Order: sequence, then C-alpha cells, then structure tokens
Amino acid sequence: MDWKEVVDYYSRIEIQKAILLSAKDREVAVRVGDSFAKRPDILQFPGDVKDWARKGATSFHISEERWRDPLSLETGLVKKQMDSLRIGWDLVIDIDSPYWDFAKQTASFVVELLRDLHSISCVGVKFSGNKGFHISVPFEAFPQEIDGIAIKDYFPDGLKRIAFYLQDRIVEHWKTNLLSKINPKVLMQIVEQAGKQMSDIMTNGEIDVLKFIEIDTVLISSRHMFRAPYSLHEKSGLASIPINPDEIVFFDKSKAKPANVKADMKFILRDTAKPNEASSLIMQAFDWFKKSKKEVRQEEDTKTRIENSKYDNELPKEKIPEEYFPPCIKKILEGKLDDGKKRALFLVLKFLIHTGWNWADIEARLVEWNKTHSTPLRDNYIQEQITWHKKQKTVVLPPNCDKQEYYKELQFCSPLPLCSKIRNPVNFAKIKASRKDYGQKKWEENKPKAAKTKAPKKKSKLVKEKSAGDSSI
Repeated sequence: MDWKEVVDYYSRIEIQKAILLSAKDREVAVRVGDSFAKRPDILQFPGDVKDWARKGATSFHISEERWRDPLSLETGLVKKQMDSLRIGWDLVIDIDSPYWDFAKQTASFVVELLRDLHSISCVGVKFSGNKGFHISVPFEAFPQEIDGIAIKDYFPDGLKRIAFYLQDRIVEHWKTNLLSKINPKVLMQIVEQAGKQMSDIMTNGEIDVLKFIEIDTVLISSRHMFRAPYSLHEKSGLASIPINPDEIVFFDKSKAKPANVKADMKFILRDTAKPNEASSLIMQAFDWFKKSKKEVRQEEDTKTRIENSKYDNELPKEKIPEEYFPPCIKKILEGKLDDGKKRALFLVLKFLIHTGWNWADIEARLVEWNKTHSTPLRDNYIQEQITWHKKQKTVVLPPNCDKQEYYKELQFCSPLPLCSKIRNPVNFAKIKASRKDYGQKKWEENKPKAAKTKAPKKKSKLVKEKSAGDSSI
C-alpha cells in the first residue's frame, strides 16, 4: 500500500470516528510495518487514528473481549484476574477461503442459521478485507449466566464452543446440500482458479470441507484480536467494511477500495440487540459440545485401551515416587491452579493408578493437592471421581502426550529429552523408575575418587642406624 494513500484514508474524519467507536472498551493493537506496536493500547480520540497512520500504521485490530480498563492488562495474568477486568465479549466468527464463492456461500449460510434457527436479529457482517467475512453477535444478546456462572467469564470457552458448533453445522451443510450439486468439472475449475489442486482439498480420497473453508477455532484465546471495522488490510489494500447480511452473495470487493468506502454501517450491533435473544444459540452449542466431547472421549478411551492394552495388567509392584514423575505431572502436583483443575484431576488420578499408588495414598495426595488452590474443588467431587474409578474393571491410561487440551493448553507441558521418546506420561515414570538402580550403579562407577594421602616412607635400617649414631655424638 502507498503510504500517502494510507494516511489520506485514515485522515478522513468519518473513518476515524468509526474505528474509535468500534474500539470502545477494547484493547487495541496497531500494525506498524511487519509487527504490532506495544500492547496493551487504546484509542482515546478520533485523531489518534490519523496520528498512528503518520507513524506508519497500516491497520488497527481490536479485542473480542470488552474490558473495564484495557490498559491494566498484562502478560501473565491468571484467569481470575482476567475475569475481574472483563466486562463482556462479542461473538466474532472468522470465515476465510481462497475460493471466494465458497466463502460467500458459507457466510450466507451462517447468517441464515443464526437468524432462522436461533432467532437472532442482531447479526452483523463485515468483509474481512481479503478472503472472507466476519460475522458477529453482540454480548448484549446473550443470557447473563449459565449454570450459575456469569457469561462474561465464559471466555474463551464459551466462544470456542459456539465456533465448533457452527463449524460442525457448516460441514454438515456443505456435505448434505452443496457438494452433491457442484459439477465436478466446475469444482475443479474453481480450485484451479485459486491456484490449488484437487489433492489440496482431499483427505483419504474424499473432499474435506475444512480444507477449503477455514473457520478460526484454534486461535480463539484470551486477548484474541480481529481486524477493526474500516481498517485496511495489508495484503489486499482493501478496507474491512461492514455490509448488509442480505447482500453477502452479491458483494463485490471493489466496494472495499479505500476511495469507495462509506463509513455508514456498524459491525457489532449492540444497540439493536434484545436481551437473551442468543440464548438458544449458546445453550444448543453447549449441549452439542457436551455430546461431542463425550463421543470423542469414548472413541479416544477405546483407542487408548487398544493401543496400551499391554500395560493394563502391568501395574508396578511398588509405588513409583514423585521424583520419577514427568515434568507435566510434577507441574500439576505443584498445585495452586486457577484454571483446568477438573482436567488436571482426571489426568493425575489415572496417572497415579498406573504408577502403583494404592487408593489411600491417591486420596491423601489429591486432598493435599486440592488445598493448594485459591478456589479448591469440592471434596465430594474428588471422592466421587475416586469412587467411580474404583468401580471400573479396566482403567485406561491418562491421555497421551499429544492431547493438547490436557497438557499444552493448560501450560503443563515442559518436555525433557525423554519426553520425545514416549507417548504417555506413565511410560516416562516407568522408564525413570526402572533406571534408578542402573543409574545408581553408574554413579558409583563414575563418582570422584577420594584423593589418596601419601604415607610417610619407612626409613631403611642403614638410615636408622646412622640416625642413631649421629644422635650419640
């Protein structure tokens, strides 16, 4: 993009006001060159937009979360601290595709799903500025709480569940209603026009919807950003402009050229949102997530049981001490967790069973561990989990090391060299414990030898006699 054109665009007062309005109560990240300026930051006045542009800014990004004081944010805050600062969050679904027509059809379907199935009237849409669309539902449309927990504290979990639910519906929609209607030759032409090959959208010989439709679910996390309405896009040089949801399939990217942009629409429609109108969406997404998670866990447990069946009857005869535990388990047992306590309990309980701990020792250790948290789990909850596991004829191993939701997502994973050679944390402990005697022997063989003190030399008989003779003179 030409620097003068960028400055001219951001110098327009209507553009400045629109970006400032969208940044209200949000953290702002400003793109300057190939990186972002220091975070956290905010926009206070319309002229801030122009001032940043003069300093080389090309785009403005804002948080999905709304904050009481965005400038109080800092790296390393725990969930409880983040929750106290957060006043809400908006649903923003990011749909991208190198196949422009597919992106438009998918975005149009999501709008229809939110409006017709879930009766949400305040659905906002904006062109992302490059290959897709952003779709929004404002925080004001959601219920105040679910299961006694404030909705504002369901971030990022609440947004992730909705995103995965919508992704599932999108995949189902494409498989059921669209793919069968697309002529194979036409599909091939569309793929080739995007500079791709058919193999790029295939998995195991079948068309994989998620290979040509990208829904941002992985990157949803605290302080997650999206491109602000009316911000420019570095790659395309186009503006990320709000559009009429009914006109998605007719949208022409030329409308997003800076010279053609009119800042006359909003993306987050908080003013028109009706209380609780998104209740159906979030409740159905949560129900879908529970069912989906249960099915996935059953499948994974079955797979783990088959893969690790050789270990089922190979429990250690002696309790493996904590000193031989892998880093992830040691990290969990340090305690003082603010998030993920139930997942951590699930993981550690299975781990201790498979490392030779008896039930009395397991219960005592978990009770001790629970006391370290600022907000402990219910004692009854721990007892219920232990009782359930006692009743199982076969207790499967804890989740394998590649299950990110248990290890990396909760920041328990800090691997050692041995970790790269195992699939499950139990194996780490067994290997370490089996090496203890060998390790002691090697240490004994290689331990530093004590320095020998030289004994005084014995005097010869001649020397003794001479000494005696000398002494008599």
